Amino acid sequence: MKVKKKYNGLVVPAITPLTENYKLDHEAVEKIFDNIFNYGGVPFILGTTGEASSLPSDVKLDFIKLASKLKQPNKMLYAGISSNCVADSITLAKHCADEGVDVVVAHLPAYFTLTDQEIKDYFETLADKIPLPLIIYNIPATTHTSIHLPLLNELSFHDNIVGTKDSERNHERLKQSLDLWATRSDFSHFLGWGAQSAHSLFAGGDGLVPSTGNLFPDIYYKMLVAAESNDEPAALSLQRHSNILGDLYQSKRLLGGSLAALKSLMESAGLCRSYMMPPLQKVLPADAVELQQALQSIITQENLNLPIYQ
Repeated sequence: MKVKKKYNGLVVPAITPLTENYKLDHEAVEKIFDNIFNYGGVPFILGTTGEASSLPSDVKLDFIKLASKLKQPNKMLYAGISSNCVADSITLAKHCADEGVDVVVAHLPAYFTLTDQEIKDYFETLADKIPLPLIIYNIPATTHTSIHLPLLNELSFHDNIVGTKDSERNHERLKQSLDLWATRSDFSHFLGWGAQSAHSLFAGGDGLVPSTGNLFPDIYYKMLVAAESNDEPAALSLQRHSNILGDLYQSKRLLGGSLAALKSLMESAGLCRSYMMPPLQKVLPADAVELQQALQSIITQENLNLPIYQ
């Protein structure tokens, strides 16, 4: 029987909607959060999908305050605290705690190459000094370092480290991770690799963190329900939809370009505007039209449900 854990389910890595002058778009945040909550998910703000590394502190603090205000009763709120400066991460975590965030997420600093001992000391320092539970985020695409599983497993026994979000696209790593933690009631595994979502759930994963959930959270909620019911054909059908939609904005694009394409698609759905925080740039108008047309074609062909806000 699958072990039910405190930290689980659909955690959507929310984009950071911006105005033309690079401030937080409050109205768009409300729309995005409604879309997430209405389909069984909870938001994770200030992550990679949220362009956190490019956001000034005033936008981060504004987002934390608004997200906490919009948090629904009995729902979790996750927030990223990653920084190249450990003191800044600790300060941001304390602010999150003051505002009502439930759990914080941090990846490695992305400038210096670190030894395993330095990585261990870094996460233990965070876990010891912050007032909220910590999830360790492994994302070599941006940090250029993969946190070795034996080290991550050692860290998993720290009283204030409650899980990992892993976005490394490595089949063997995923298998070994689930072998280590599927039956651990005190440590959760969240997958940030959309193409393996269904597989992870059936192999013992605890939750999903899919960027496509900004547009179609229902796909992943239904996938979680299918896994809970041991309905593999339904889960695989939903995985197919996830793959098609993920390819639409990710294929043949750099990470920053894929985030710009995602925002463009969300703009076409009435969820936000497509402004990106520099150095990232919004997609060109012709590309935006092509993306919108492709999305509408997928919606029609696959009979998908996309909330359209007026």
